[in-house]
Amino acid sequence: MAGLMKLACLVLACMIVVGPITTNAALSCGTVSGNLAACIGYLTQNGPLPRGCCTGVTNLNNMARTTPDRQQACRCLVGAANSFPTLNAARAAGLPKACGVNIPYKISKSTNCNRYVVISL
Repeated sequence: MAGLMKLACLVLACMIVVGPITTNAALSCGTVSGNLAACIGYLTQNGPLPRGCCTGVTNLNNMARTTPDRQQACRCLVGAANSFPTLNAARAAGLPKACGVNIPYKISKSTNCNRYVVISL
């Protein structure tokens, strides 16, 4: 139970830290954080990859269809990555692939979301 409370607090802290970031995108950092909440143990404590994490990654990818939405999701991910000092960078970068999702950038603390996250017409 204490672990669940710690996880809930981490998700809430992440939402507070990255929540104010906004653009013309309809996708909020709260939505991004909510979809990836199940991934926190995998990304910060080297826990197993839960099915719920991959469900969230897939849902998030399906929601972010426009360039502004993808850039906003990327910004939220970068903000979240920077808020977790114990983030396993290799696991974060490989998370989409581990869940069978293809995105055009690696999740990291230094991803340039404006440069790498553009949908060509």
